[in-house]
Amino acid sequence: MAEAHSAVAFSFSITHEGWDVNFDREVLHLVWSSGIRSWKKRLWRFQNSVKNGVYPAPLQSLWATVGILVALHFAGVRLPIGLVGMLLPHLPSTAFHWQVVACFTVALSVWFAIIQIIRYTLRLLLIYKGWMYEERGRGRSVSNMTKLWLVLIKILSGVSRPMLYSYQGSLPKLPVPALDDTVKRYLRSVRPLLNDDQYSRMENLAGEFKTGIGMKLQRYLKLKSWWASNYVSDWWEEYVYLRGRSPLMVNSNFYGIDAILMHPTKVQAARAATVIYTCLQYRRLIERQELEPILIQGLVPLCSWQYERLFNTTRVPGVETDRIVHYSDSYHIVVYHRGRYFKVIIYHKNRLLLPCELEVQIQAILDNNSEPVQGEEKIAALTAGERTHWAHSRQEFFFKGTNRQSLDAIEKAAFIVTLDDQPYEFDQSQPELLDKFGRTLLHGKGYDRWFDKSFTLCIGSNGRIGFNSEHSWADAAVMSHLWEYVLTEDVILNGADAPVMGHMWEHVIAGDNELGYGADGHTTGEPEFQPPAPIRLQWDLNDKAIAAIETSYKVALSLLNDVDLRIYVHDAYGKGFMKESRLSPDAYIQMAMQLAYYRDAGKFSLTYEASMTRLYLEGRTETVRPCTIESAAWVKAMENKNSSTEERVALLQKACKIHHLGIQDAMCGKGIDRHLFCLYVVSKYLEVDSPFLKEVLSEPWRLSTSQTPHGQTNKMDLKKFPQCISAGGGFGPVADDGYGVSYIIAGEDLIFFHISCKRSCENTNSSRFAKNIEKALADMRTLFQDYKKLKQQDVKAKKTE
Repeated sequence: MAEAHSAVAFSFSITHEGWDVNFDREVLHLVWSSGIRSWKKRLWRFQNSVKNGVYPAPLQSLWATVGILVALHFAGVRLPIGLVGMLLPHLPSTAFHWQVVACFTVALSVWFAIIQIIRYTLRLLLIYKGWMYEERGRGRSVSNMTKLWLVLIKILSGVSRPMLYSYQGSLPKLPVPALDDTVKRYLRSVRPLLNDDQYSRMENLAGEFKTGIGMKLQRYLKLKSWWASNYVSDWWEEYVYLRGRSPLMVNSNFYGIDAILMHPTKVQAARAATVIYTCLQYRRLIERQELEPILIQGLVPLCSWQYERLFNTTRVPGVETDRIVHYSDSYHIVVYHRGRYFKVIIYHKNRLLLPCELEVQIQAILDNNSEPVQGEEKIAALTAGERTHWAHSRQEFFFKGTNRQSLDAIEKAAFIVTLDDQPYEFDQSQPELLDKFGRTLLHGKGYDRWFDKSFTLCIGSNGRIGFNSEHSWADAAVMSHLWEYVLTEDVILNGADAPVMGHMWEHVIAGDNELGYGADGHTTGEPEFQPPAPIRLQWDLNDKAIAAIETSYKVALSLLNDVDLRIYVHDAYGKGFMKESRLSPDAYIQMAMQLAYYRDAGKFSLTYEASMTRLYLEGRTETVRPCTIESAAWVKAMENKNSSTEERVALLQKACKIHHLGIQDAMCGKGIDRHLFCLYVVSKYLEVDSPFLKEVLSEPWRLSTSQTPHGQTNKMDLKKFPQCISAGGGFGPVADDGYGVSYIIAGEDLIFFHISCKRSCENTNSSRFAKNIEKALADMRTLFQDYKKLKQQDVKAKKTE
């Protein structure tokens, strides 16, 4: 218990001889440093809030406005509507300094009013979404309306560099779609899934809803949209994520994989230290708002509010609903290794520890031969099991004493790091190794990831990395942005020019010599001092607590053993060929999966594709439904031997066009599912039943898909560094009898598919589905090759004539 004693900074006692005061200078210094850092962060936040509040105007413009007004006033020029003259009678005198005060007050008021007009005008301009629907390329140009809009956006965005939250006050609110439009889109989306009788019944239910209770629910929803910053996001977070009582592991959490074609170092401690340092640098960019907001086409901003909870965040279990707790600051991380937890201090004298100093700490943990106390090894299984059970266990066994202190250290950490005792391997000739890599990150052993934390950084024994992320605090795009930054900094800046996998290089970056690996694989540089020793967290677990842990572990074990995960690497062709075929790569892949699923299941199914609504304030996701009337017609044509190549190509082009329109509608607030979901929530609040909404919300998503975004950082250049390709990430199946498919279009000629399902379902098999995707993509390439030959033959025939 030496660590516990060292935590006491100050104590006193009364004796016969007087007062006996004891204090620990080192701990008091840590407290003092923490306070200084906290106040500095408050000043940064205040300064940044002011800058964001007046964006796009720079603060310097205020002093320019004041100077101009003062000069004009004393030059005898009457200012507009005589504001200074109107204000002077209300001041103590007309002396020189009071005239300056009056000028300053008027200048400030005018300056602030102009800024608000600019911000409001910018918000009105950002409501326009016509640019989303205009086709570009192939000799087409944007409309004059859009050209004028682009010019105005450029002018009003100002010349100052935007900060992370600069556009938050200018983003429009997510609009509520018209009820009639949503119902029409819904009926069209389910047409290929229903026979005539089923569709007629659904039409009747929809009609009754639209002319009945739906109108009342719509009015309440519009009222909420006027009042709330986003009419969807809070209910989506609460009812879809936080109120779910099933385990987070596999069912909700997702994972991300390393840049598998690179291997900068095989030294586990060195890779861990560098990646930890890079993550903390990214946290500093968020705290100081130096991370630039993502701008579509360099002009249209995406909402950045989800970044706030990336670090220092945990999900706390509740009996009926969980809650997300975010801490304003954290000066430590927690590392898990061989069943033990260590608190690692990451600051020294108000600066981040360097990678070489962090490596010393990580290596000390790896060299620590102590054994976990009884029950300690599997404590994290509580976060992998049923939420209600975890809530009761937390209240009973972790509410006070040593366990509470250790739990606080974990929950208040910036993030969690797991040092695994097994390698993460990849070999193109052994695909099962990549499958194992993905499974290790998705669920591990069921107790070696703290599934409640915003993310757990996982380090393999051979230096490869990955992460497991909780989903309720933000969507995958935010976590993938961090991951892309980590891989870019850790791989490119550490010698991505090395062509051989596993090659060890020495590379010191100009201006940032903290990063880099030496020829021996260790971090470059020398520690400037002896870093603080990792503090082993203590636990006091009785038999009942251990039994509770085992109960959760059994649930987790059953769940992870039921996961069938296959990571398929498609390298025959990629988005280059798809663009040559003049089709959207995303639509192309979605159509391939429709064909693959039809061949796999012998029928069509409700398909989910995640899209984003971050063009609006506090936007999260919306559903795109890739299974459409047009996609079903194309799939049937592909399976019909009598259909011609021209017919198949025409149907595919039409299906891709409709799918692309669905994505545009989802991004522009015209989606189906979030609107119907919110109407359902309103109906529950009003305690009214809607057979239509009940049936809509009960439909299973047997094919749930998502594209992993990339290219969110301006440093990622795959042409210059073709080996710096992440394999993306994945998630578990949404339905017990369905598939979960995540894919990433990595470069011009490579696509990764992460396919999951449940072994207990006789009708699904991830390897079989991967082969169906492979065959579908091959058939589509053959289709376009045949089509190209036919076109060439037609041209030759015309020339001959």
